[in-house]
Amino acid sequence: MTAPLTETGVLGPMGELLVAPLIGFGFGWFLERGGLGCAPKLAGQFYFTDLTVFKVMFSALVTAMLGAFWLDRIGFLDLRLVYLPETFVLPQAVGGALFGAGFLVGGLCPGTSCVAAATGRLDGVGVIVGMLLGVFLFNAVFTFVGDFYASTPLGAVTLTDLIGVSRGIGVAIVTLAAIAGFVLASRIERVRP
Repeated sequence: MTAPLTETGVLGPMGELLVAPLIGFGFGWFLERGGLGCAPKLAGQFYFTDLTVFKVMFSALVTAMLGAFWLDRIGFLDLRLVYLPETFVLPQAVGGALFGAGFLVGGLCPGTSCVAAATGRLDGVGVIVGMLLGVFLFNAVFTFVGDFYASTPLGAVTLTDLIGVSRGIGVAIVTLAAIAGFVLASRIERVRP
């Protein structure tokens, strides 16, 4: 017996193209309702004055992780068919640092900048323009950074592969880390004025 959500999915071969925009619009709506299209609110996480972004994004991550894990366990989803991108340690570390710097300077990440722009905020439009300029710049200099881009490959690995534990143990560790993070975030926010 194969899982219902296999290569063609329950909605057929084009189903994901129909569902993805609905999920994206829904996620954007919830981000806006949570105030995450507002740059000062997002910047507050870097100053430990408002950790809403941390809590919302970690909640989304844990929800998706638990959903995928349990859907796989009951046979409804086959995680072996889910694409796992390759890991390149140094280029992704540099990219993460650049992403974080852009997030701190702009006050918005890619998703929240789209939310901000959709609600008419010019800072969101500015961050989107900055991201697009970064994409064009990266493509323009790719011939010079291509070797670095492909350096330090680990292949398609997961955190559980790297630390040598089962997927279930990894899920439990991340879930416990999230709970601890939520408790710590709440305490930090209570201490800060």
